[in-house]
Amino acid sequence: MRRLWLRWALLVVFVVALGIVFVNLGQWQLRRLAEREGHNAATIRNEQAPVKPYEQVFTHPIVDDDQWQLVRATGTFDAAHQLVVRNRNNGDDRGVEILTPLQTASGTLLVSRGFIATAPGTAPMSTGPAPPNGEVTVIGHVRRSEHGRSGAITPQDGTVRLINSEAIQQSLGYPVADGYIGATEVTPAQTGGLVPIEVPELSSGPHFWYAMQWFMFAGVGLLGIFVFIRSDLRDRRAARAKQAATVSGSAHGSETA
Repeated sequence: MRRLWLRWALLVVFVVALGIVFVNLGQWQLRRLAEREGHNAATIRNEQAPVKPYEQVFTHPIVDDDQWQLVRATGTFDAAHQLVVRNRNNGDDRGVEILTPLQTASGTLLVSRGFIATAPGTAPMSTGPAPPNGEVTVIGHVRRSEHGRSGAITPQDGTVRLINSEAIQQSLGYPVADGYIGATEVTPAQTGGLVPIEVPELSSGPHFWYAMQWFMFAGVGLLGIFVFIRSDLRDRRAARAKQAATVSGSAHGSETA
């Protein structure tokens, strides 16, 4: 019996340790769910807010909760420093974005003028359509800078993989506001087949069900302790009954002899 108690104690310690890990993973998924729902609420709130002058929003480093607010900026495009942003997605389409600095009376900010889909197997674009000349007015969504390894955020040969205002600023040689604008409307109208980037689909994602799965794993582990101990006790009772029957049979045989 002592060996059984030791075996059960080790089992309980193992399952409880594993259960703690599973519960923590479940709670982590619930935290991710809360964060995602918070971002979704901020996106809806920003989308429904009236269009603001960009100077009222780009007063601080742009973060997730600033995204998708519509702003307006007026200035002239710096076509000489335009960049093609490679390997971009827009809904189900894959292609490029065209990023052009917009010089305004209050400073310069980066504007993604839109998306151009590219057919699979075609060579990547190295240059994009020219922006409108003269003064333009841009209305678009606030976007935060994207982050990645140096090779992805540093422009090279007129292209870049991620839009990071700080890294692009270094290549421009003049300061730009943090983050950028994803244009939804440019006046005068631009040419080249550019389309706005779609607002991301707002959903809670799989986090809730992932959390439930981790909690279920913890519950199955605890139930397994009960099943395992019950099986050991049943086997022990069966072994004792068999041993008693053997002893009884031996004693009966001796009396007969």
